[in-house]
Amino acid sequence: MWGGRFADGPSAVMREINASIPFDKRLWRQDLAGSKAHARMLKAQGIIAADDADAILAGLDAIERDYAAGGLVEDMALEDIHMHVEARLAEIVGPAAGRLHTARSRNDQVATDFRLWVRDSIDAIDEGLRAFQQALLARADDHAATIMPGFTHLQVAQPVTLGHHLMAYYEMAKRDRSRFADARARMNECPLGAAALAGTSFPLDREATAKALGFDRPTANSLDSVSDRDFALEFLSAAAMTGLHLSRLAEEIIIWASQPYGFVSLPDAFSTGSSIMPQKRNPDAAELVRGHSGRLLGAFQALAVTMKGLPLAYSKDMQDDKEPAFQAYDTLALCLAAMTGMVSTLSFNADRMRAAAAGGFSTATDLADWLVRVAGVPFREAHHITGRAVKAAEAAGTGLAELPIASLRAIDARIDARVYDVLSVEASVASRTSHGGTAPDGVRARIAAARDELERGR
Repeated sequence: MWGGRFADGPSAVMREINASIPFDKRLWRQDLAGSKAHARMLKAQGIIAADDADAILAGLDAIERDYAAGGLVEDMALEDIHMHVEARLAEIVGPAAGRLHTARSRNDQVATDFRLWVRDSIDAIDEGLRAFQQALLARADDHAATIMPGFTHLQVAQPVTLGHHLMAYYEMAKRDRSRFADARARMNECPLGAAALAGTSFPLDREATAKALGFDRPTANSLDSVSDRDFALEFLSAAAMTGLHLSRLAEEIIIWASQPYGFVSLPDAFSTGSSIMPQKRNPDAAELVRGHSGRLLGAFQALAVTMKGLPLAYSKDMQDDKEPAFQAYDTLALCLAAMTGMVSTLSFNADRMRAAAAGGFSTATDLADWLVRVAGVPFREAHHITGRAVKAAEAAGTGLAELPIASLRAIDARIDARVYDVLSVEASVASRTSHGGTAPDGVRARIAAARDELERGR
């Protein structure tokens, strides 16, 4: 393609470093869609003859059938997906193929293709997140009243329900979906027609091509259209955040599956064994999700570093924009499928969780709250009294609920037998009725509202 300007062809090394077809062939569907929209607009505007446009469109349809059936044959000399399509089109329709690139540059072409791909990927990830949310809802509903320890600093803090714990990840996934949706809304503008960087002198109908490709509008500045990749960075940022959330749940599954905890039993489908220890059931799927979150962070950083020093408009550095995005999408889609499968099939040991929730004096806050609510004690004083009660129970080798009333009254005479109504883990979780709290009735109400959200597409 450079024959008019260069007498010699590129060196083998230049050809290899310059070619992007090994990875950007993934954009063939988007490239064909953009080319079809562009050809139809050129025809409608009278920029190219109707016969040429019809031949081009028929040729693009033929290429689409060929690629869908058997893929494309890579030719490093053709550099990228755009030139592969153009060369194949020339083989099919002859010289008329050269008219397709009228009023278009590879700069606005790739920006359009990449936006279309990112938009399609956001839609696919959204479906994966929705399935993950549905799995969380189903298990949370099963365990809305199943008691487990709530932790801070990985120390038993207060009793909560397993349903409430799982719903925390539902809320994280909800925000993840909103971040992808926000990114999609911002990026849904069409660069096609910006040409190399300055626009074009041809009478384009950019509104028509934008509408044909499902964009809300054409981009407003030709320089910005071809030179920024913030839409890809937003996609990668949202992917990295989602990966962090999945990694946190994966970490908890790994901990819960360990023998000292024994809160869950992993299904065979998401476990592996040991090459030497036949008894092992390793949480490898969860560990890989935890590990893969680093790849998602790395993808964002890689593209951010590429873009941070580039002057306007296009630089070849930007050829490196696609691989991080492709890899991030593949990684995140796989992690979502794995986590959805694990959540759906984990077996929870309710007795083990309930026993752990009763340890660590987890109802101490309930005693302090009782002193405030019933005895009228200021909270800071109630906190001190409760600390003395915990110390007494620790010395006696019992839980707070097992301390005799005489021992409690010896600490503070305002305590009476009614206090035992709040010292069980069941009473503790049932009392947490504030909005967003762990009380089973509240958890069930939130699950019902969340199901309604998903049905309404939120």
